[in-house]
Amino acid sequence: MNAGHLDMGHGEPPVSGPIPQTDLEQKLRHREAAGRGDPCSPEVMDCRASLAMTGLFMESAARQSMQSDPTPIHTDALVIGAGPVGLFQVFQLGLQGIHAQVVDVQDQAGGQCIELYPDKPLYDIPGLPYSTGRDLTQRLLEQVAPFNPAFHFSQQVSQLSRQTGGRWLVGTSTQQFLTRTLFVAAGVGAFVPKELKVDGLAAFAGSQLFYRLNPAERFKGMQVVVVGGEESAVNNAIALAEGTYQVTGVTLVHRRDVLQASPEALERLAQLRASGRITFITGQITGIETQGERLTAVAITTPADQTLNVVLDALLVNQGISPKLGPVAQWGLAMARKQLSVDPATFATSEAGIYAVGDINSYPGKKKLIVCGFHEATLAAFAAAAYLNPQASGVLQYTTSSALLQQRLGVKTATSPPAG
Repeated sequence: MNAGHLDMGHGEPPVSGPIPQTDLEQKLRHREAAGRGDPCSPEVMDCRASLAMTGLFMESAARQSMQSDPTPIHTDALVIGAGPVGLFQVFQLGLQGIHAQVVDVQDQAGGQCIELYPDKPLYDIPGLPYSTGRDLTQRLLEQVAPFNPAFHFSQQVSQLSRQTGGRWLVGTSTQQFLTRTLFVAAGVGAFVPKELKVDGLAAFAGSQLFYRLNPAERFKGMQVVVVGGEESAVNNAIALAEGTYQVTGVTLVHRRDVLQASPEALERLAQLRASGRITFITGQITGIETQGERLTAVAITTPADQTLNVVLDALLVNQGISPKLGPVAQWGLAMARKQLSVDPATFATSEAGIYAVGDINSYPGKKKLIVCGFHEATLAAFAAAAYLNPQASGVLQYTTSSALLQQRLGVKTATSPPAG
């Protein structure tokens, strides 16, 4: 093992070869050729961030297509949580030469920033006087892109056990990981959709009952009922009605006739209702109808105490999300007030090789701020590097002057030593 560089072990190799040129790449080159190539300009940043996110999601999809393989993925680092702190943890590990696998229960990166406030303003991110949850996520995805992290979305870690040799066996419902270090960046817990509680409905989960739109292609040729009155429900109803999914009909159901969404979305919804492409019903689903093993209709009780039977092929529930601590509490790690206790010098938990960063941890003086999570991720990465390679010099290097760090970042090409 070379000094200052960690052995990547048997970690899953990144997707090889360049990502095919896309319209985004052409757009970026056009802007640069037109003299708008300032790397800090909003136009170029939007293009670069979108390119990074697209590439990472392509890699994620390629890897998840192999999720039926029961063989554990060997890795030096596994990060639980793809929110801002989890993503910055991946970046800091990359600077240390440690490749990371990332697991998140959501179907995309961003954590709370995407799930709760994607378009709300953030004013306390260093170097960004103004940002949004969506913009911050895109920038972080661009920042981690040089390290080719492997994302595993829509998976929740449920099992954790120490193996001989000090590794940790970590399991989801579809994949296992054998990792030397584990970083819990799960925020306030896993964000899970709020369930629709109707007798007998749960039996259709995954076949006709869904809590997320994607993949939207599964609704092709279907009569879809969307439940909810917030942004996600409105946007999903609009997407189904005017997208290329060829649904036969869309009905939006909410308990009140007041919907909470952007003015643009509400205006578009009104247009689609007027054209008959979306039907809106005020009421609550109180029962279901079935035929054999198929869900055929839902019973909707209106404020006037009338019952409407609405025929459907699929039910998409978007009633919001709520955080749940989940299996973390059963892993045997020391906790205080439902948070993982850590050493503030290293952010190590009570178990060697496991670190906790972000809102999931607790220590004296803890502040639940994104910027504090970035600090925690930095120190945790340094601690993990020392844990994985105790013989390393540990000399602090700077991205402004270190050829090694710049090489890892892909901003400086490694040169061969002079001959002779």
